[in-house]
Amino acid sequence: MRKRLTVYFPAVGIFCLALFVRVLYNMTVGHGYTPEFDAGFYNNLAIHLDTEHCFCLQSHVPDTGRAPFWPFVIAAIYTVMGTYNSYARLFLCILGSGTCVITYLFARDIFNKRIALVVGIIAALYPGLFIYDGWLYTESVYTFFVMGFAYSLFRLQRTPRVGWMISCGISLACASLTRPNGISLLVLVLIWAVFTIRIRMLPWRKVVQAVLVITCLAFGLIAPWTIRNYQISHKFILVATGGGAVLAGSYNDTAVTSDFFGYTGMWVASGKIRPPLTDYSDAGETTYAYHWIRTHPGELPYLFSQHFINMWRPYTSEEGLPVREFPTRLSSQILWNLMTTTPFAIIFLAACGLVVTLRSKWRELLVPYLVIGLTIVLCVAFYGTSRFRAPIEPLLVLLAGGAIWWLTSTESGTLRSLLRKGRGSVIREPDSEAEAVNV
Repeated sequence: MRKRLTVYFPAVGIFCLALFVRVLYNMTVGHGYTPEFDAGFYNNLAIHLDTEHCFCLQSHVPDTGRAPFWPFVIAAIYTVMGTYNSYARLFLCILGSGTCVITYLFARDIFNKRIALVVGIIAALYPGLFIYDGWLYTESVYTFFVMGFAYSLFRLQRTPRVGWMISCGISLACASLTRPNGISLLVLVLIWAVFTIRIRMLPWRKVVQAVLVITCLAFGLIAPWTIRNYQISHKFILVATGGGAVLAGSYNDTAVTSDFFGYTGMWVASGKIRPPLTDYSDAGETTYAYHWIRTHPGELPYLFSQHFINMWRPYTSEEGLPVREFPTRLSSQILWNLMTTTPFAIIFLAACGLVVTLRSKWRELLVPYLVIGLTIVLCVAFYGTSRFRAPIEPLLVLLAGGAIWWLTSTESGTLRSLLRKGRGSVIREPDSEAEAVNV
């Protein structure tokens, strides 16, 4: 019993610390929060689910423009606890704390328990991991499922058991039902499969089995919602529409020339797009974006570079965050300073960790590399903001832990082990010279 407590105590401690920080954040910065913008849409969907049993933004008008998972969760919370968004935000606090625990487990399995504890504490305290636990966007939910997917795939790489395949498939399905682009994680499964077979990390039969189980389970869980969408719209919509609005807002003259929120390359609302839209349907917006891309090839490199740069900014304006909703509060001002400074340290340490662990830990970090790479590609292809960096913030903390491991540990592949080897070679050199003289 004592041994079990010793194993689980650090994870429980990190969960409690993370939960305390997140609840404190909601009670101070987020006190009196009102859902706005996308959060308002999710809140309205949940209320209509609760009152009309209809996934509707407008009364009794079924909607296909939003992914269903988060509105259904909010609706379930409202059914039990009443229509108070504070309970939904408490759920996000619990989920965000779970993300910190997964980050701790990742670090424990890749590095060691001491580094894992440091990584878990950083994850619990880092503003980039808790600011989204105070508003009703999907960032916290999506990040949790992405981390669940990544950790399951990592453990599957070590011990190819069916349980990890099922966990990975469920996480992938939930991520896809939270955000439509979550289905892109399936591409990572295929890339991972090619790598593991090519370097003989796992038997090819186990890898094929894993890919089939993950794929079938993910699509099996998504299929009921796809069928529902077809019954409503008579079109194939895997999870949700809305991709056209994202593309049109990203690829237009205004995005290239104007500096909304202080930066170029940001997404632009449909009413501010130049040249203006003539068809506001999803298909019309998609056609507009593709036409702009075909007719402006010279603008694309600059636009892509801005998407990439904006992704790594400490903070890009997000209207509706509690810290923006209540900017005059002392707690908001303190958090604002932390939000705009601490990402520099985490990103710098993560970059260093990527470099110093690339040779000794690349197999263990293969899945985090793939998830980070996919997120960068999506941000460059669509548009990058600090909010869209949210799914990989835990993995950046993990890589930062890799830098700390390299500097402080004595294991093979760390700085101390390299210095020790260097001293050993210096000591052996006089012996070889003496032997040469004797000869």
